[in-house]
Amino acid sequence: MDVSEMRRAIREGRTDGLSDHLLAMWHDGAGDWAAAHAVVQDMDDAAAAWIHAYLHRREGDLANADYWYRRAGRKRPAMGLDQEWAALVEALS
Repeated sequence: MDVSEMRRAIREGRTDGLSDHLLAMWHDGAGDWAAAHAVVQDMDDAAAAWIHAYLHRREGDLANADYWYRRAGRKRPAMGLDQEWAALVEALS
């Protein structure tokens, strides 16, 4: 699923066929940070850690975000949040 397909799924309220990782991004794209966080909260892989980092960065909790970026084997990116959201969707597809 590319970014335009994800945005269309959000507009149409469709979550069918999404992995848990993409479901978290769907919720965030739909403006429901808490639901997105709930999806990744108990997941334990590098992709989930990256999503978790991104979500805490969006929240403004940079110390917590940096912890999760380290768990994901990444550094906090210089790109904007919308760009990182798109990068995550592309990487997870």
